Amino acid sequence: MVRTLEEMVSKGYTKATAKAPRISASWEAAKGRMKDGYGKMPFGPTRKANYNAAVDVAKHYQDWDKWRTNYAAKMRE
Repeated sequence: MVRTLEEMVSKGYTKATAKAPRISASWEAAKGRMKDGYGKMPFGPTRKANYNAAVDVAKHYQDWDKWRTNYAAKMRE
């Protein structure tokens, strides 16, 4: 049986929101790797310090309601 688009979107939304805490935790855990990788770029110390400061305060943002709306719209094209 083929699911309706609404059923597919609902399932994706349910799975995504269930994974949300792990996604954010993984993103937080990657901050050190982000800074290490950027540190290898040919930029000066001021640019690198600004990047590191931004990464330190950044929070992973998830908007699953927006995802649900946009995914359904895209799949209807």
